[in-house]
Amino acid sequence: MKEKVAITGMGIVSAIGMNAEENFLSLKDNKHGISKIAHIETTLKDKILVGEIKKSNQELESLLNLPSKNNFSRSSMLGAIAAKEAVQSAGISTDGNTSIGFINSTTVGGMDMIEKYYRDFLDQEELQHYIEVHDAGSNTDLIAEHLGIQGFVTTISTACSSAANAIMLGAKMIQSGRLDQVIVGGMDGLCKFTINGFNTLMILSDTYNQPFDDQRKGLNLGEGAAYLVLESEASYQKRNKKPLAYLKGYANANDAFHQTASSEQGDGAYLAMKSAFEVAGMKPEAIDYVNVHGTATPNNDLSEGRAMIKLFDQKVPDFSSTKPFTGHTLAAAASVEAVYSIFALRENLIFPSLNFQNKMEEFDLTPQQELKEKEISAVLSNSFGFGGNCSSLIFVK
Repeated sequence: MKEKVAITGMGIVSAIGMNAEENFLSLKDNKHGISKIAHIETTLKDKILVGEIKKSNQELESLLNLPSKNNFSRSSMLGAIAAKEAVQSAGISTDGNTSIGFINSTTVGGMDMIEKYYRDFLDQEELQHYIEVHDAGSNTDLIAEHLGIQGFVTTISTACSSAANAIMLGAKMIQSGRLDQVIVGGMDGLCKFTINGFNTLMILSDTYNQPFDDQRKGLNLGEGAAYLVLESEASYQKRNKKPLAYLKGYANANDAFHQTASSEQGDGAYLAMKSAFEVAGMKPEAIDYVNVHGTATPNNDLSEGRAMIKLFDQKVPDFSSTKPFTGHTLAAAASVEAVYSIFALRENLIFPSLNFQNKMEEFDLTPQQELKEKEISAVLSNSFGFGGNCSSLIFVK
């Protein structure tokens, strides 16, 4: 990379906290947020576990001081809360600032409102304003308007790698000189559409998820939002802001194998990681910790494990999945885990993979099982999505 891409702010909401500090303390104290569903009426309510944020839509509206009549979806409310924290953390002003960009990502968008009210739209005109925010982009526009952002605004939706690709696009905008500051990340709320979809794929667990465990049964869906503020060197130096960390490498690849499954040899995952190191100008041995995608599905963990063994030439560094804390937050996953990767860098801590018991029979890999103190200079964070869309990010001090 020629131009340094600094991270000067971050914000997050998840099942383990409504801000960055709460999330960090939960990770440090092994406090997960996986439970039964409380806020969605579904036939699967007592059959699966999820990483749900225990606040109703009305409580989220109150936190944002929204008017009683608004068309925010649950996803966009979570996004607005996290984005506001990121802006405050960076110490920047967004109101009317045309030089600040916003690159958001989501897969759910406004589905939760559509599925809640679609039977009533024809008869109840007062609900029809929710139709406008069904698509992903309109949710991004709501947050941008709420924050007063008038610069470059766009939306990325590449399944579970969405936020990683938003971060990557933001970095390219910084390096090309198109932007000096950009808010990047993702958001997704829980809804019946995604719950039923993943249930149809038969990859939901009825118990706590166990990444890289031989007895893993599937994932726990989660909800949340997280954003980073990326900034050029000239911009943060001009205002004497000390970066939290730097984004050193990034890459996206596709294994072109299957709509919802990764190749068993991890071709796309390997290419994404390998290319991220090439962009960073680093060797794999420079990595101190890998925050793996680690969904606890039979296919993903096998694919990602084989890709890491190939990339690191059998010498895989310390790794863990933080999804047992939050559930799989879909489009938000990469930005949630980017925040956790920055925690690891700044605090010199490796967070554990909860619930692990037995190594997979296919290879000799064991995730970190306890909170570990270690000098950490570089973290690799992986996010792999449906359609074979694989992305990797490298963060450094």
